[in-house]
Amino acid sequence: MITHPAYAVEPWCLRETELNFDVLPQSESVFALANGHIGWRGNLDEGEPHGLPGSYLNGVYELRPLPYAEAGYGYPESGQTLIDVTNGKLIRLLVDDEPFDLRYGRLVSHERVLDFRSGLLTREAEWTSPSGRTVRVRSTRLVSFTQRSVGAIAYEVEAVDAETRIVLQSELVANEQLPAAGGDPRVAAVLESPLVPEEHAAEEGRLRLVHRTEHSGLRVAVAAEHRVDGPKATKTYSKCSENLSRYTVTTVLRPGERLRLEKTVAYGWSGVRSLSAMHDQADAALAGAKSTGWDGLCAEQRQYLDEFWDRADVEVDGDAEIQQAVRFALFHVLQAGARAECRAIAAKGLTGPGYDGHSFWDSETFVLQVLTCTAPLAAAQPLRWRHATLPAALKRARLLGLQGAAFPWRTLNGDECSAYWPAGTAAFHVNADIADAVVRYMTATGDEVFEREVGMELLVQTARLWRSLGHHDHQGEFHIDGVTGPDEYSAIADDNVYTNLMAEQNLRAAADAAERHPDLATEFGVDDEETAAWRDAAARMALPFDPVLGVHEQSRGFTGHQHWDFAGTGADHYPLLLHFPYFDIYRKQVVKQADLVLAMVLRGDAFTDEQKARNFAYYEPLTVRDSSLSACVQAVMAAEVGHLRLAYDYLGEAAMMDLSDLESNTRDGVHIASLAGTWIALVSGFGGMRHCDGVVSFAPRLPEQLRRLVFTVQVRRGRLRVEITDSVATYTLVEGRELEIEHCGETLTVTPGKPESRKVPGLPERPEPAQPVGRRPAHRGWSATRPEPDGPA
Repeated sequence: MITHPAYAVEPWCLRETELNFDVLPQSESVFALANGHIGWRGNLDEGEPHGLPGSYLNGVYELRPLPYAEAGYGYPESGQTLIDVTNGKLIRLLVDDEPFDLRYGRLVSHERVLDFRSGLLTREAEWTSPSGRTVRVRSTRLVSFTQRSVGAIAYEVEAVDAETRIVLQSELVANEQLPAAGGDPRVAAVLESPLVPEEHAAEEGRLRLVHRTEHSGLRVAVAAEHRVDGPKATKTYSKCSENLSRYTVTTVLRPGERLRLEKTVAYGWSGVRSLSAMHDQADAALAGAKSTGWDGLCAEQRQYLDEFWDRADVEVDGDAEIQQAVRFALFHVLQAGARAECRAIAAKGLTGPGYDGHSFWDSETFVLQVLTCTAPLAAAQPLRWRHATLPAALKRARLLGLQGAAFPWRTLNGDECSAYWPAGTAAFHVNADIADAVVRYMTATGDEVFEREVGMELLVQTARLWRSLGHHDHQGEFHIDGVTGPDEYSAIADDNVYTNLMAEQNLRAAADAAERHPDLATEFGVDDEETAAWRDAAARMALPFDPVLGVHEQSRGFTGHQHWDFAGTGADHYPLLLHFPYFDIYRKQVVKQADLVLAMVLRGDAFTDEQKARNFAYYEPLTVRDSSLSACVQAVMAAEVGHLRLAYDYLGEAAMMDLSDLESNTRDGVHIASLAGTWIALVSGFGGMRHCDGVVSFAPRLPEQLRRLVFTVQVRRGRLRVEITDSVATYTLVEGRELEIEHCGETLTVTPGKPESRKVPGLPERPEPAQPVGRRPAHRGWSATRPEPDGPA
């Protein structure tokens, strides 16, 4: 776990002050650089030692067969796996013929800094070789937000104590050897040598490799160019082979002399362009970066991030660790989507191969929630990608005997690639999650072009699925049976409340959109009869409720199931999915991640305040948080019903998921949705922000540990700054015209230059609910002598 003291708590950077080999794989993930198109893991420049090398291009994958012991109708035939593309980061260093390898010799000092404002990863090291030669190494790395195909490195070596012969080998390497995969299903499949060589070149400091994937038919071109500054006697050489293109620089440095190498790398890929077109594309990207120059690339990066932080920063007074964590989170969420440009956002972004690089529903429900409010253009692109994959979703629905579109539970290219259908095919809620993201984006931006080009058709085709998947019973109530909600420990359930409520919203939104755009409705074959059927299904949607317990059932019959034996489950048996058969889990009252609680967050209008409090108290003792998606949701609802200290603890868990490697799998990439959840816990939890029927409302409240919370959100083409203390909330319209919002049920009109302040009301006192034995979130910032509320469910 990344908890050793080498990681300082600072507001605007992540600083590593010593090299710890035990956490090297996790460090590679948290120090990763990406822009939504390119991803470079934070490997050491020299390549070794490493935990997991990683260079990724969004959308570049290979197909692999999905074996079944017993095949079934509608099962996906193949899966998709994100592959490690050509590594352009490598700059190997030899000091008097000895490799600069930090496992040998003596490492005098080592520091790395990921600066959230500049977007640069810097490194400084002083090392004495086994033969006694000491050198200082300084490197700076970036993946450009402004030139999406480009990554660049400045690498500098200085001789310290004696005349030293230096050799630098700057390389492009394809088909690197990867560590073997373990038994954890969250880890990627390892594909050996997925790239087939097509072209290699190396001349006068310019390198190029072009490869293609054998089964998915994608072509990848990578090119690099170099600039060298060193003593007059410095010499250079170039060589290449099918999977290696190398530029070698040699010189002799006297003490105090330096050798500097600037390396610019350009990536391109396509499933349709020719080989010559691809290497021309990479060369053109290099030409653009060359004209900008190293200093220009750094300046562009800083300007881009200055503009981002101006509209997205969150200030937290009272907890320096959370302040650092929320900026770390926002930086990585931006890196995941900034230049995705009609591509998906994967669960791990482009920081590692976890989950095979697949995108899930949490992209729309968590990540896009943040991007919509902070970087709306980046939020639109994954939805445009969903729209581009609509033909595959329509085809999948036909295969399943349904109308409309059936979007995949996990995918890279739009095809379902989950081999486990109870958690895959049955998780139809992804349709409503996409629709929810569409509605949220249109509410926040008023983007009418998007609505006509993308949003309307997504709403129509997702609504059609619900009308064909569900049915009216003899009393007219509308049911959606045999589905899996967000809680994957309860599969193939009837009337999952989350699914039903999100489907209801989807149906209404589609009907409303058809009325706004009758010309498009006609084009998509939507008539008055169909919209009436949508509205009727929404109005009569079933919502299971247990009158004896006075709580909503997560799904029909759930509260009648046997309780899981939490007291008899050891701490080393979590996550349950790795230690118990699904058959046993599915029959018990145990919740993997917030499900009905998430429904109360996203569809709070469907519950009374008392129902929210009772439901939260009931499901807390059942929820084991075997998913990183859960803590932030529980933080939001805990804050809403008045458990501010518990909400604060859950915020800490979401915020520290990767910085403290809480699930012991950050090595495979950071948890983008949990990082987004840090923002959600602060803004939706303690800021109380909600979207409902086009209205943006706030119900702020702060835990005693926080003195002040400030955030800025995009609301209907305006930017609203919200500042909260323990007694007052102030709303300032930073950009835009007059804006109408709600504060604790009161309608406010905010105009530019006229901040509106309102009192923050108190919250009712309620007994704090228990959690499953041993699964309470870590206490944060308040007395650990307080009685532990854990208890059996």
